[in-house]
Formats: sequence, structure tokens, C-alpha cells
Amino acid sequence: MKKRLELMVNGELREAYVEPWWTLQEALRTEFALFGVKSGCDTGHCGSCTVLIDGKAVKSCLVLALQARGRNITTIEGLAGKEGLHPIQQSFLDHFAFQCGFCTPGMILTAKALLDENPKPTEEEVKRALTGNICRCTGYVKIVEDILAVGGKQ
Repeated sequence: MKKRLELMVNGELREAYVEPWWTLQEALRTEFALFGVKSGCDTGHCGSCTVLIDGKAVKSCLVLALQARGRNITTIEGLAGKEGLHPIQQSFLDHFAFQCGFCTPGMILTAKALLDENPKPTEEEVKRALTGNICRCTGYVKIVEDILAVGGKQ
């Protein structure tokens, strides 16, 4: 039997009816058509489904949708503002910090959570923050450079 789910998603109050066993990832993709929330491993290893829950980077495949009731969820679709791309998104473009793009939403949201908490991280702190996000294409060098370049500029 489906349960009512009410979330603040990308600044908008949203409602859906979900199965009790659905993950937040499933709800965001299925009910709200937020396909920037990628479906990779479904076990919390790859980080492609990362979203921000109340500002913290969380792997949405590991959270039941109903556990997120009443929380503030930010997906990659909600990061840009009316004035344009978020500085981290723009920096990813400027520094060529992605190739295929599958991991990019999770990387960007992880970077945002890090930079919100620590605006000027060291290279080691950036690398530590990204340990839960897998990129099979880039080798991480450009991604780390990008995050360091944005540090303190948000």
C-alpha cells in the first residue's frame, strides 16, 4: 500500500505516493522525473545518486523515501539559480572536469556540501570528501583541481 510522501525538493514542496520500500532515489526519479539523480550501483558505492539532504551529501539509494519526509532535498536540477549555473557547475565546465558526465551530478553535490562546510579545503580534504564518488573516466585530477579553484569563491 502506497504511503504519502511530502518533500521540499529544489525549493518546491512536492507530494507523491510511494511504496514503503522505495528509496529516495526511486522516488526522485520515478515520481518527480529528476533524472540527474543517477541510478548506478544501488548499493551506496558509486555516489552517482548523491543528493543534498538538509545541506549534507547523501547517497539517495541508501535512504528510504519515507525517511526523507519533511526534509529539504537538493538535486543537481535545483542547484543552478535564475542568474545561471552555480559556481561549482560553471567551474566543472571551465576546467573540463568531466567526460561522460554520469558521475558529475554526484561529484558536484558532494563538492557543494564540502565547500559549504569548508570553503577553502586542502587537496587532501577534497580527495577525502570524494572517496564515496566513483568516476571511471577522468582519474579525478581535473575534478579535484576544479573544487580547489572554486574554494572560497561561492
